[in-house]
Parts: sequence; C-alpha cells; structure tokens
Amino acid sequence: MSSTLRSGEIRLAARPDGQPAATDFELATVDVPEPGDGQIVVRNTWMSVDPYMRGRMDDVPSYIPPFALGAALEGSAIGEVVASRADSVPVGATVSHFLGWREYAVLDAAGATVIDPALAPAEAWLGPLGTTGLTAYAALTRTAPVRTGDVVFVSAAAGAVGSVAGQLARKLGASRVIGSAGGPAKTKKLLDTFGYDAALDYRQGALDEQLAEAAPDGVDVYLDAVGGSHLQAAIGALRSGGRVALVGAISGYNTTAPAPGPDNLFRAAAKEATLRGMLVSSHFDLFPEWIGKAAGWLADGSLRTEQTVVQGIEQAPAALLGVLAGANTGKMLVRLGATA
Repeated sequence: MSSTLRSGEIRLAARPDGQPAATDFELATVDVPEPGDGQIVVRNTWMSVDPYMRGRMDDVPSYIPPFALGAALEGSAIGEVVASRADSVPVGATVSHFLGWREYAVLDAAGATVIDPALAPAEAWLGPLGTTGLTAYAALTRTAPVRTGDVVFVSAAAGAVGSVAGQLARKLGASRVIGSAGGPAKTKKLLDTFGYDAALDYRQGALDEQLAEAAPDGVDVYLDAVGGSHLQAAIGALRSGGRVALVGAISGYNTTAPAPGPDNLFRAAAKEATLRGMLVSSHFDLFPEWIGKAAGWLADGSLRTEQTVVQGIEQAPAALLGVLAGANTGKMLVRLGATA
C-alpha cells in the first residue's frame, strides 16, 4: 500500500449483564498493517448484524468462541480488495469474509470468497445469497423439510431469515404459510410483501389462540427463531409427524437466568414430532445449489427481500441493539464508507 490506512473498528468494552447497552462497545481507530504473503486488505463496504452475535458477547461455551474483551468484534462483511499478496484474489475483486465490525480488514486470502456483484447487488450476498438465505433453505429442505401440501409456521417472519423462509416454503409446495411478527406494520408487510397467507402479531393476544385460528387443522413444519412461547404454541399446533427446525431463540438471548422452556414437550412425543437444531455452518455444501436458485428468483422478482440499513461503523452497536429489539425488517446491514 502506498500510504498507511486508518481504520475504525468496534471493540467489546464490557460483557453485558442482561440487555446490552451502548457502553458495552467502544470505537477505536487503528493503522492498517501491510498484508503478508498470501494475505489481502479489504475495504469493507457492507457488514451484517445478526442476533446470534448477542451470545458471543457472553463468555460462555457455545458452538462459536465468544468475542474477546478489548478486541474488535467480527461477523460477515462484503468489501473491495485494495491490496493483495495472493495470486488467487486480485486487487479490485469484491469478496465476502468474516472480519466485519471494522472499516478495513487484513486476512488470509483463503478466508475470503470472491463474489460476482453483477449477479446481484453486493449487499445481497450478506442477505438472501449469504448465510441468511442459506439458513432458510437448509432449515426447510433438510432440517424440517417442507412437503407438498404442508402448513408451515415461521417465527420472526419479518426478519432476515423469516422473510425469505415464508416465500421459500411456498416454492417448496406449502399449501398455507403463517408468520408471526411484532406490530401491525410488520404483520402487514408479511401479507403484502413476503407472501404470507396469515400474519400473527405476538404482541396482541395469546399466540397459541392466534395460531389455532390461523391453522385450525394444525401445522406440519415450524421454523423457530424465537423459542419460548412461540415454540410452545407451535408444539401445541403440530400435526402427527410434525417437524421443527430450531435455528434460534431470540426471546431468551438477554435473560440473566435460564429462560422458561415449553411445558408441553410431552405433546411432541405423543405426536411423534421431530425437533431438530441446526447450525448453518453445517450446510455450507448447499451454497452453490442455493445461490443458483436464489439469484434467479431475485432477478425475476419472485423472491422479495428488504434491508434495514444504518450508515457508518460508529452506528454498528446501535444496529445490533436494534436487531435484538426487533427494530429491523429484513436484513440489518451497516453501510461503510461514502454514501454516494
């Protein structure tokens, strides 16, 4: 690089006790080092903000290591290569990688994937063409496969995964697709934009009663991103042989004591239902298949997506707090650099 670059980055300043606060984060500015052999420097243009990041703020065992105190956070990002010492990734390439939460990233070329921004806008590779879309696809084709004629229920249906999952369930042959979200604006969005047949507002009345009204003959497949009362209502509504994909439990992410679990699990046994957890990282082999389908659907308009976008690295903590509070519709993204 011809001159030293400076990069803003968001660090974890403190581990939250329950609900995170802005004071748990700090903005630092650092010099960007020269890349070593086999490394690249990426100017990040978009970064993803996802609910699972809340769990990494706690120092507890999990499927992914916790964020380190005093160090920059990390997560999926898209950017342009501005320096390269790797033949496989040239300067000017657009890449996806996992060193978000900073304006510039230095990483091994092996940790980056070159993407085609002509196939879809760069930010789409963090949403429908990224792990968000893959989560919906793997959940509804492998973990809790949708069959022709199924009734499908999706929680957090106006969020990044849910907004894709409802439309995907229809493409997979579902006869009726039901989503839950918080508030009238989001439930209207489910019906008008994301193609749901029925929209439940979990803030308005008992969810189990709303689900029984929307699916009087029961539910075959449930995609669970919420846990708690949503999972309980879904178990109650499952038909015999019903299938549940457990992809998240956002209702309990900020609790300081174990969150109450469903008290009707015995009904899952009586219905011979399947409740199966999933990690999207176990399904990366599906990426080529999914991108091949989703890119075509985006191009022909049969897959509709939305993003909630905030501008600037300094707004990234607020974006995460917003995701945890349900402030987003579709994917929550941070745009980095110039707005033009």
